[in-house]
Parts: sequence; C-alpha cells; structure tokens
Amino acid sequence: MDKPRRTVGIVGASGFIGGEVASAASASGWRVVGFSRRERRAGGAVDEWRRWQDVPDLSGLDAVVNLAGEPVDQRWTAAVRERLRESRVGVTRALLRGMEGHRPAVLVNGSAVGIYGDRGEEPLNEKAEPGEGFLAELCREWEAAADEAPEGVRVAKIRTGIVLGSGGAAWGKMRKVFKLGLGGRFGDGRQWMPWIHEADLAGGIVHVLDCGELSGAVNGAAPESERNADFTRKLAARLKRPAFFHAPEWALRVGLGEFSGALLASQRVMPEALLQSGYRFRFPRLEDALEELL
Repeated sequence: MDKPRRTVGIVGASGFIGGEVASAASASGWRVVGFSRRERRAGGAVDEWRRWQDVPDLSGLDAVVNLAGEPVDQRWTAAVRERLRESRVGVTRALLRGMEGHRPAVLVNGSAVGIYGDRGEEPLNEKAEPGEGFLAELCREWEAAADEAPEGVRVAKIRTGIVLGSGGAAWGKMRKVFKLGLGGRFGDGRQWMPWIHEADLAGGIVHVLDCGELSGAVNGAAPESERNADFTRKLAARLKRPAFFHAPEWALRVGLGEFSGALLASQRVMPEALLQSGYRFRFPRLEDALEELL
C-alpha cells in the first residue's frame, strides 16, 4: 500500500521564492497547500490554495514554510518599518494562532543574514551572535516569534542571503544595470556578499523539511561568499560588459538612507548547518550560478 503524501503549507507560495519551494517540495513528494490573500485556482506545483486569515487554517498540514516579508530594498520610513515588521513578525504570530487549532510537526520560518549586522572579516556560522542595526533587530524579533511555536513543533529559521534567480527582484535589477554597462562596486567593494542560487535555497528548505533533526538557525547562503568587488567583476565579465562605475559610500547613504547600510555591510556567512546535515549545493560557486542563470 502506498504511503500517504505529507502535506506542506507555504505562506508566500505565489511569490518568487515560494514558487520555487513549492516546485521543489512537490518534486520531493510533498502535497503543497499555498496561502494567498486572494482566491486562486490549484495548478502546477500547488495542489490547494487557502485564503490567508488572521487565524489561518492549518488543518491537515504536516509542515509549514513561512516566506512572507515585504521587500527591504526601499527607504525605511516609519511607515515602511512598520510594514516590514508586520509582514514578518505579524505573519509569524498569526501562524502561531493557527497552531492552536492544528499543530504541524515542522515550521520553517523565514529570516535573513541581516541578523548578523556588519561583521567585517569574521566567518559567520549559525552559532554567531546577532549584530546591531535595524535589520538585525527586525530579524531577532522575527526569529523570536517563530521560537514561540507550541511544544512539539520543530522550528528552523532560514537566514537567507541575496537570492539569484530569474524571477527575483535583486537579480533582475542587477542584470539590467550590468547589461547596460552601468554596474560597479558599492563603497570600497571589500564587503562580503552572501548569495545563493534560487535552486539551492528551495532545495535547502525542502532538505530542512525532510531532515528530521535539523532545527534552529540555518544559513541560506552558498558555501563561497564573494566580496562585492569580485561579485561585480565576475558578473560584468560574464555579461561582457564593463564595470567602471563606483557608488561611493556617501552617495549611497544620501540616496538610500539607512537601507544603504545593508548594501555596505560585510557578512561572510557559512552554511554549516546545511552542509553538516548532508545537503549538497548544486551551485556552490558564483561562476556556476552565473553560467546557469545567463
């Protein structure tokens, strides 16, 4: 007799990363339930859609993946800060209210490498202490909300770096700018940039779902981080474009406000939890990722 399929609910399944996770989970044998604020028809990798509510319906779910979160690449006005917090902390707390009705075995909750702040040359595995600044504080509160999950729920928090993928906003903007020959380094370019290919982020999340003992912080970044200047040089070379432009620190701070700190922060992130639990990256090197994407 066939073993019944396990069911995973994905908050953000209609988004760039959520769609990739839905496809990877379905290919791995999971039945996928997506959550959306509007009516949608099942199809593709998503077997069922449910309307998002203040107390979401988690009935029948063996696992939940929460990828909700307003983009951070904007000026952090007071109103934006509140939206960033509500879309992360507020959504996570809503999931916990849903768990009062049904308790899944696993919660894989979003987070970001921004929790580490600006750390220079320090190697950062999952045991590294949080840093300082608005993003670090936001991520700490986000993760703390997930840690309030009921007893018996295995909680993993995916600290995601820059996601390189054909449907992603960050990659789309970078590719467009560099194809126009307008690309260049930020600041002195020596800051470490943690990045990850979309396939490895989705594969890593499904690996966490399937790996029954993996919990706590999980760095969602490729094994080989790149300095900003090297990232710039390799991307420009792959596109056969110059990269003469340079965005000085003062100009970034004037133009982008506090968000500029996220572009200038140095985070040499190591994905030890994924590697030690047996995950094999498809794209461990930036050159391999660029070859596939371009």
